[in-house]
Amino acid sequence: MSNDDKDSKTENPTAKKLSDAAEKGNVPVSREVPIFASTLAFYIFIVFFLPSGAGNLAETLKDLFSKPDQWDLENTPDVVSLSVHLGWSIAAFLAPIMVLFIVFGLGSSFAQNMPSMVLERIRPQVSRISPMKGIERIYSMPGMVEFGKSFFKILIVSVIMYFALRGEFFAAIDAMFSDPQVVLVKLDTIVRKMVVVLLIATALLAAVDVAWSRHHWYTQLMMTKQDVKDEYKQSQGDPVVKARQRSLARDRARRRMIDSVPRATLVIANPTHYAVALRYVREENEAPIVVAKGQDLIALKIREIAEAHGIPVFEDPPLARSMFAQVSVDSIIPPAFYKAVAELVHRVYATRSLKKRTH
Repeated sequence: MSNDDKDSKTENPTAKKLSDAAEKGNVPVSREVPIFASTLAFYIFIVFFLPSGAGNLAETLKDLFSKPDQWDLENTPDVVSLSVHLGWSIAAFLAPIMVLFIVFGLGSSFAQNMPSMVLERIRPQVSRISPMKGIERIYSMPGMVEFGKSFFKILIVSVIMYFALRGEFFAAIDAMFSDPQVVLVKLDTIVRKMVVVLLIATALLAAVDVAWSRHHWYTQLMMTKQDVKDEYKQSQGDPVVKARQRSLARDRARRRMIDSVPRATLVIANPTHYAVALRYVREENEAPIVVAKGQDLIALKIREIAEAHGIPVFEDPPLARSMFAQVSVDSIIPPAFYKAVAELVHRVYATRSLKKRTH
């Protein structure tokens, strides 16, 4: 990736970008956390399980070598029986450490990311066997960081181990010429110190690596302004197309509304700015219903159609403005307008009755 590409990625990754990366298995993972978990598991083993386990195994071996006559090895079943006995003893000794490694290993993975099936990871890719791609990965920034972490582990752990154990050097030599039980006790002390040093070092390294891995992962997913626009278009649709679709929908709704004006009973207007067409038929609705309303040019169009069809137009600016603002098309008028509209409807029906008597 060129520096220009990196410089242009100034936008934080969107939720969709993060979700897509997770679906492809691209999640932040620290390789040092499982190492720390394994070291912690081993420390728990040597503190809580090793003394009793080693004692039981030692008793088994002691019985085997101190009382060999109790084991008959005259035929194959005797050999199998002895092997099974030793196998169960060794398995009982090793079972706790195996269980601890499995539990802590899985726990370290689940703590970073929940498991998921990602087929993309197992799909054959030529880049995985390409020597050039391999060299690029080795000498890339992540590769150099991995080298730095390995160098840190070797250097720092060696230095800490030296200062922590240098006082035990001569004591260990003296213990070699002591009782065997003393040697085991001294060896246990030294091993515990070594594991504690490793535990502290791996904990520090894991903490730093978790922060680095998440920072690097987030940085790699940064987006350019154009990426954000393209993603928005894909998820929401092209704004130009959406605007055009909304415009067409408004035009269709406006045409349907204008086509409904000839069915109106009366029109209430503010001379040129607002017009509200109402329909009231006793058999259809309990109260008048708004069949059309408009402002400016649409208001003039409503008046024009109403006059062409002989629909009465009443000029009442306050009532026209209030109804335009509060009542939507195809809705019954609120009770607050009943009295004012009822007077107008009464005038319409009175005029119709007068015309019928005249004819």
